[in-house]
Amino acid sequence: MSSTANLGLPLLQPSQAQKHVTVNEAIARLDGLCQTKLVSITTTTPPAVAADGAIYGVPAGATDAWTGRDGDVAIFSNGGWVFLTPGGGWRAYVADTEAYALHDGTEWRLNAVSVSAGGAASLIEVMEFDHVIGAGASSGTVAVIPSHSILLGVTARVIGEITGTLSDWRLGVAGGDNRYGSGLGLGTGSSVLGLSGQPLAYYADTPLLLSADGGDFAGGEVRFALHLYRMLLPRA
Repeated sequence: MSSTANLGLPLLQPSQAQKHVTVNEAIARLDGLCQTKLVSITTTTPPAVAADGAIYGVPAGATDAWTGRDGDVAIFSNGGWVFLTPGGGWRAYVADTEAYALHDGTEWRLNAVSVSAGGAASLIEVMEFDHVIGAGASSGTVAVIPSHSILLGVTARVIGEITGTLSDWRLGVAGGDNRYGSGLGLGTGSSVLGLSGQPLAYYADTPLLLSADGGDFAGGEVRFALHLYRMLLPRA
């Protein structure tokens, strides 16, 4: 046996010369895999300059030093790349998406909390965005709620004071303009904690709707976070 079964750490061999090389490689792999933080799982070309210990999930079609390493984890160590094959159930934080990913034995699944052998997955996601309020009685966002998702709730924080002739405001969608809150505050720091009254599925991309009470909006800015459940199909 030349390496460990789970992490592929190299083992010292009887009468081996330069034992420190093998030990240092094993330590570098452990350093990369404990509390795993992947820089990216979509970068196909190795960076020209990488920090020692930087880790990437190598996607399909990778080039240069990653050619033929599709699906592996690449750890930059001592001026070169060390490769490992991730196993089903491994979890990592992916820095460029600011989300956790679960490996299903074939690929990384962002925001997955559970995966099947065939690649189906259940996702729990938080989608955050800022919305600048325009003047008028209401202000709609772009279509931020994704199609075929269950919106568990909406949280928000006023990051730029809401101004105008209104006394307060309510948050919802077309056909339910107070679904996620009413009597909401105007000052910077005011918050929204809007739970869906029951699991609510959206079958088309849908905007949020902000509605003024007692007057009109003049301006302001709100940071929203959508708390979602979504499903991924099994692989073909």
